[in-house]
Amino acid sequence: MLPDGRNRVRHNRRAHLTPPHPVFRTWRRKRVIKRATIDEALWNRVVAQLPFLVGLPADDARRLRELVVLFLHEKEIAAAGGLELTDEIRVAIALQACLPILNLGLDFYDGWVGVVVYPGEFRVRRQELDDDGVMHEWDDELSGEAWPGGPVALSWEDVELGAAPAAAGGEPGYNVVIHEFAHKIDMLKGEADGFPLPHAGMDAGVWQRTLESAYARFVGMVDREKETLLDPYGAEHPAEFFAVTSEAFFTDPHALREEFPGVYEQLKLFYRQNPAARLPPPA
Repeated sequence: MLPDGRNRVRHNRRAHLTPPHPVFRTWRRKRVIKRATIDEALWNRVVAQLPFLVGLPADDARRLRELVVLFLHEKEIAAAGGLELTDEIRVAIALQACLPILNLGLDFYDGWVGVVVYPGEFRVRRQELDDDGVMHEWDDELSGEAWPGGPVALSWEDVELGAAPAAAGGEPGYNVVIHEFAHKIDMLKGEADGFPLPHAGMDAGVWQRTLESAYARFVGMVDREKETLLDPYGAEHPAEFFAVTSEAFFTDPHALREEFPGVYEQLKLFYRQNPAARLPPPA
């Protein structure tokens, strides 16, 4: 369980169903892609609202759209707190969730099925037993949460903020969808610890050392109140650092490469993408 305040998840009993055989799953997904569609006007409208998709090659855009179709077919998106769930909300969330797995595949989101969307920040009740055996309770206001085996919960207000350009009040590098789904990738092996299993061909030692040293340096920067291009929230835990740097990797890659070039290079290998090569540097 993550020790942060914005990333918690509830149990989902459907997550323990036996997954289909890989051959059947591949056949079924090809069938879904062949039969299902996303309205062209809706797709173009959502894409136009996400500036970090600028320069995406046509083949990548096509594969991303197919992933979104599969995501919407295999995951359940539900509204809470009085939010009216629209097709635009569903596509916008699915699109941003699928960007990190564009070259990894939907199997990286195995083991759970639900996404819950609130209109804004949502409140959860926390409990913690201290060293003296005293139980403390408090309420947390969250913009997103994710637990192993359970759904992802998101604040739609924060989803919109993550898609907004700086001129419209957006915060560079902030994207609650990518943040929470980076946790899901981290959780593929169990509890999120900030060190997802590297792929074959990656140097596991370099991967571990790079993230560990960068996290230690970042915590020091935050403790000294030194200016940083990344969200200071990433200093809470290595899992939060991985999620925060993943946000920046896809939405503000030049800033991440400038401040933590080693992390950028490792994430480029891990996600098998190079956003800085297609996104223009900030003016």
